[in-house]
Amino acid sequence: MGRKKIGILTGGGDAPGLNAVIYTLIRACRSMKLDYDIIGYKFGYRGLYNNDFIPLTVENTSGILHKGGTILKSSNKDNLFKFPVEVNGVKEYKDESDIAIENMKKEGVEVLVVLGGDGTLTSARDFARKRNEHNEPEIKVIGIPKTIDNDLRSTDTTFGFDTAVNIVVENLGRLHTTAESHQRVIVVEVMGRNAGWIALHSGIAGSADVILIPEIPYSLDKIIQKVEQRNAIGKNFTIVVVTEGAAEKGGKESVAMIVADSPEAKRLGGVARKIAEDLAKANIENEVRHCVLGHIQRGGEPSPVDRLLSVRYGEAAAQLIKDQNFGNMVCLRNGEMSYVSLEKVIGAGEISETKTVSPNHELIRVARSLGISFAEAD
Repeated sequence: MGRKKIGILTGGGDAPGLNAVIYTLIRACRSMKLDYDIIGYKFGYRGLYNNDFIPLTVENTSGILHKGGTILKSSNKDNLFKFPVEVNGVKEYKDESDIAIENMKKEGVEVLVVLGGDGTLTSARDFARKRNEHNEPEIKVIGIPKTIDNDLRSTDTTFGFDTAVNIVVENLGRLHTTAESHQRVIVVEVMGRNAGWIALHSGIAGSADVILIPEIPYSLDKIIQKVEQRNAIGKNFTIVVVTEGAAEKGGKESVAMIVADSPEAKRLGGVARKIAEDLAKANIENEVRHCVLGHIQRGGEPSPVDRLLSVRYGEAAAQLIKDQNFGNMVCLRNGEMSYVSLEKVIGAGEISETKTVSPNHELIRVARSLGISFAEAD
């Protein structure tokens, strides 16, 4: 078996900064003289199930700090506590977490560091709950929050969010030139699921005229009103930024597809097309186009802000391991690195409460002061 080990995995959607966390955790463990080898499980929890891993060293992770994506690959479908298996030709969902525990024990893994969002961290919590016959943890778990949506309540900011905002702002600048040249209304759909943080931040920084977020149901008439107001003063183009989970008052969110074998089966999308079609049917003066930025927002190299945040998370995770402070997730609180119990991150339910934008948030007030409309329904 050899030396005891730390296992690392990245689950859920990728986010700029994952490699920087891995890079830092490895170097911080060496700097702190922690007596562990480090391995990385491939494709998230699937790697635990298949015992599929690679060694991680200072040498073979050199040069990854600035790279986007994750060198460990990722998966957002593999919940080992509800894992699809075939029994007599029929798919069933079973708790296969013990297979992962046995695989980790076989390799001498004592600590599992999990980088992920609410779904991935739910499984991290569940692994932290598992006890042996002596009521001791089967595996020692550390969580690190990851999502470009910035919607985890237990931390002020998640890495990947700043990069996503920067990408949206850059693309809004490009779309502005086309909208103004052709006097069009362009509706731009951004990620965020049911939280409007990306749309709010990028909409303000990118000079949007209308921002639509899930927390404030919109009125089509109010969007039209804003377009007409701009046309009346000679600004014959309008940029609308909309979160994928936004919905008209009394309406439903737009669903792009259902992925049946995923813990998060409902995939949002299509709201920009819907709004563009509705505006065109209303016979407004301008031509209307829509643009879905999609996975562009989570790709490429992390911004300097996200690189710095990621290395702080990596170092803080190593510190928790050094202090033998397990069952926790590192977090950012009031600008300082801290930690919180995985039980409080996720709670008793299956998913954590999403951190959403309060209608009274300072940035909502700032946006309105700038003349940006949220097209809120009466």
